[in-house]
Amino acid sequence: MRTITLIISSLLIISCNSTQKDTAENFDFTTIFEKSNGTETPTYPEVITYYQNLSKVYPEINIQEIGSTDSGHPLHIVTLNPDKIFDFEKIRRDKRILLINNGIHPGESDGIDATMLLFRDIAKGMIKTPEHTVLVTIPVYNIGGALNRNSGTRTNQNGPKAYGFRGNSRNYDLNRDFIKNDTKNAQTFAEVFHLTQPDVFIDNHVSNGADYQYTLTHLFTQHNKLNGNLGDYLHNQMHPQLEKSLSNKNWDITPYVNVWGTTPDKGWTQFMDSPRYSTGYTTLWNTLGMMVETHMLKPYKPRVLGTYELMKSMIDITEKDGEKIKDLRQKAFTDLPKQNTYPVNWKVDTTNATNFDFKGYEGLYINSEITGAKRLKYDQNKPYTKKVRYQNYFSPTSEITIPTSYIIPKGWWNVIDKLDLNKISYKAVQKDTTISVEVYHIKDYKSRKTPYEGHYLHYETTVKRSTEIITFRKGDYIIPTNQKGFRYLLETLEPEAPDSFFNWNFFDTILQQKEGFSPYVWEDKALELLENDSNLKQKFEEKKNDTVFAKNWYAQLDWIHKQSDNYEKAHMRYPIYRILK
Repeated sequence: MRTITLIISSLLIISCNSTQKDTAENFDFTTIFEKSNGTETPTYPEVITYYQNLSKVYPEINIQEIGSTDSGHPLHIVTLNPDKIFDFEKIRRDKRILLINNGIHPGESDGIDATMLLFRDIAKGMIKTPEHTVLVTIPVYNIGGALNRNSGTRTNQNGPKAYGFRGNSRNYDLNRDFIKNDTKNAQTFAEVFHLTQPDVFIDNHVSNGADYQYTLTHLFTQHNKLNGNLGDYLHNQMHPQLEKSLSNKNWDITPYVNVWGTTPDKGWTQFMDSPRYSTGYTTLWNTLGMMVETHMLKPYKPRVLGTYELMKSMIDITEKDGEKIKDLRQKAFTDLPKQNTYPVNWKVDTTNATNFDFKGYEGLYINSEITGAKRLKYDQNKPYTKKVRYQNYFSPTSEITIPTSYIIPKGWWNVIDKLDLNKISYKAVQKDTTISVEVYHIKDYKSRKTPYEGHYLHYETTVKRSTEIITFRKGDYIIPTNQKGFRYLLETLEPEAPDSFFNWNFFDTILQQKEGFSPYVWEDKALELLENDSNLKQKFEEKKNDTVFAKNWYAQLDWIHKQSDNYEKAHMRYPIYRILK
């Protein structure tokens, strides 16, 4: 009996090994990029099929669908963990998580191909498997754009032969949607982000702008904005390590060349990634984020291979510094809510900058043969190396006092939906309750004159502050700021922050007065009001020293109306309230 059992067991082992071997032999994991000698990128279905096949052969790779996108197709994430554990709560106990986003602009497909190569090479043992870092990728984020395949819209770009389109299925630029969440893509990204809770984030792109010698440029999230020890680590350790690692592999890299309409030899300012952008959003949870920007004029093959090498270098850094990154992130989560103030607007610190040797091409201004005007032309036969001034330090221009809590009336369900999406904790008011709160009134703002990503975005918003005693209703929401989503709350709920919900038009209904007056009725009431209120009458007479006001009869009646009890309280009154420490 024992002999029969051993024979059956041996046959089962042989059968399993044979099946696994047959399965591996049934798939050709040479990518379309490789088969085309670096001139082509796969279609969206080909990308997903490739990862599905990898997961069939290599158990350390898992692919899963999460949420939906505007295209109607689900978003996928692919996870590579040699321990074959794909429960992220278990993973983050002992390992760091690196999230790679590809195809946010599907015409910029370099990261799509580079990540396919990376996951395959690790799974096949062609390069070292990370021991302490789990890799997660969104293979193609903008599925609708990837399906809108063409060969012309990337006017400035040198390959591949065909590619996707920048706008998604509803023509949104997804790298402007991480805060406002207009698209299903962005809503699902939030789900992915809070599921994985990455320590490090890479968003792969291709640049526009100037011409220069580099294939690779990097755009780390702005280190002053990241704040404290975590920002210092990003700026003084992670950033230099990445540059050194790539240099050791003969890959030069430079900070993203944020230059438009001029030449970079005069230096430039770091791009400030506010929370509408991917790395600005991920920073809100103390994730160390960077965008890779390969140079659009370089051939496709070296752009992909450079992206591949950069991701390998970032894996090595995360492997080496994993515990440090974990501790710094945790310290930031603990320390930031203890501050008294929080900066909501920034400017370039012109007193501080980084000077480095930049490898560019001479730029000449010559007469255009089309328009006759002067045009810029780079001469690649005239390379140079020059010291440039890179202004990558920023300082706050305005700060707010951090409240202990916000109160949001339950009628603003659209805001609550966004908080739910981002795992913000809150509690409901259990019964009608009177509370002393700080109230904002919108003092001033400007708006874009043309549509921007489905909105007429406000900017340069300022507020007036006052303290009021307000009765809140059962079911209104109290949101404490001392939680992991601390930065997210302040960046969205403070109207003066550049990507606040106010600036993205969530509260535009308060900007429109709903009740007014008929002058022939109000005239008599206004006169009575002035006769019975000497202080108001004095202020009115002083106001008439303004000659423009004095000549505008309607403005005078309107001013008096706004000083009366008839004027509606909701007009220009920001409907989110603050409980101060």
